[in-house]
Amino acid sequence: MPRDSETKPGDPVQRDGHRQPFLIGVAGGTASGKSSVCNKIMELLGQNEIDHHQRQVAILSQDSFYKVLTPEHKAKALKGQFNFDHPDAFDNDLIIETLLDIKEGKTVHIPVYDFVSHSRKEETVTVYPADVVLFEGILMFYSQEIRDLFQMKLFVDTDADTRLSRRVLRDISERGRDLESILAQYINFVKPAFEEFCLPTKKYADVIIPRGVDNTVAINLIVQHIQDILNGGLTKRPNGWINGYGFLKQQPGVESSSRPH
Repeated sequence: MPRDSETKPGDPVQRDGHRQPFLIGVAGGTASGKSSVCNKIMELLGQNEIDHHQRQVAILSQDSFYKVLTPEHKAKALKGQFNFDHPDAFDNDLIIETLLDIKEGKTVHIPVYDFVSHSRKEETVTVYPADVVLFEGILMFYSQEIRDLFQMKLFVDTDADTRLSRRVLRDISERGRDLESILAQYINFVKPAFEEFCLPTKKYADVIIPRGVDNTVAINLIVQHIQDILNGGLTKRPNGWINGYGFLKQQPGVESSSRPH
């Protein structure tokens, strides 16, 4: 893969005298706990109780950006024979357009995807300008063009058995699928795609979070960093936070990905 741009993760960029939103990408395998990590960060920042017009932190999901399926692909999807974990399943052009609009401080309209009918709904979700935007998804770091838009990149690293059990429970309760089809899809598509497309992007992460939302040490450090950004403070911390945007030194339960790969 081409080398990433030389911009350091977290470098603040200003335009017209205003600091752009701080974009954080959150990647990891299916049911690794990406959404839970984002929601926990939102909760610890006290943002989940604030009206969405006034929130300083917003959360987006790559799941909202599945492509509109052709009739042929939709027929396969309804039979559990379409690979939703392949990079080509996502509308990367729309993701890039949305991220660029967010960086410009614009209000954006996010698609809503129906996982039961495998189609994009007519309505959208409005996301208002925020100081920090968390964008989570299994392949957030696969495309370099998308990857380079993030000032911080997190990878949620969770045991495969745990992820599978969570996916089974989720797909049965939320998406009305039966166990046989879930396991068939996992074996045929999800697991191979994770190994080929998702896991190799772990090396691009600035912070790797083992055990996901249960890793309170890592999440608290990330929350402190985001709090510095929201406060607009440029602080220097002895444990490795430099100017409110730096990287943290090794902490228990937090894995730095700065080592050679």
